[in-house]
Amino acid sequence: MTKLLVRRDGQLLSVAVLRAMIYENENMIREMVFSQGWVIGENNELVLPKGASLKMAVPTEFLPRCPVCGKPLTMNLRSDDKFVEDEDWHQAAEQYENFLRTRGDKVLFLELGVGYNTPIIIKYPFWQMTAKNPEATYACINYGEAVCPEQINRQSICIDDDIGAIINQL
Repeated sequence: MTKLLVRRDGQLLSVAVLRAMIYENENMIREMVFSQGWVIGENNELVLPKGASLKMAVPTEFLPRCPVCGKPLTMNLRSDDKFVEDEDWHQAAEQYENFLRTRGDKVLFLELGVGYNTPIIIKYPFWQMTAKNPEATYACINYGEAVCPEQINRQSICIDDDIGAIINQL
């Protein structure tokens, strides 16, 4: 990705080449988790060994860094202009669009714990697709934020509760 830096008067100030890469982070996350005192159990759950106490601080050497330049890495969240849409992202987006196109009208849009950090990714599209489809149902489970627009209220199930508690009741 190339980014042009332009002054207010419109003149080109400089050109910087930026890497737009997504790196696998499983090993980094595991190292951070282990550094806290956790172990991973046989069912892939976190287990605190008997007598162990959590350290509650990640050593700086485990903070993720770019393998090319060594600068700190950040999560790939759609919260600013640094979100990376790589080839895998575009392929997944195409598969999602195809899924929606080929499922017919009777569909459940299930939203679990989605807040208002980036509602344009899941929440608002679910509301819009429900509003456009009279056979669709929108369902959300979200403690403190289980809401929907009045327009789709009759097609919605909003549960204001802890997701874990609800799943345990099923």
